[in-house]
Amino acid sequence: MVWWATPRGQKAFGMTPEFARETKVLAANQGLYNGFLAAGLVWSLVHPDPAMRWQIALFFLGCVAVAGIFGWITTRSRRILVVQALPAVLAIVALVVF
Repeated sequence: MVWWATPRGQKAFGMTPEFARETKVLAANQGLYNGFLAAGLVWSLVHPDPAMRWQIALFFLGCVAVAGIFGWITTRSRRILVVQALPAVLAIVALVVF
């Protein structure tokens, strides 16, 4: 969100400086969305009721997994599956099994 148009952000996402400038507002929206998902996962760690913690974690991990799968479908980038969806799915499996 903050580093989108910087050389580091451009390298991380394989963008030209022009594309980074043109899509900066879109990236800010995406960053805010991801921030809310992170806040939900932190909430799941600190909620006092263990049963509610589990439900909150499952919900927000599901959101991350769905977003990763949607990103893969719309971009056909396997990187999104590996970086976003796969860790969320593995965390869901760990949450359910353990």
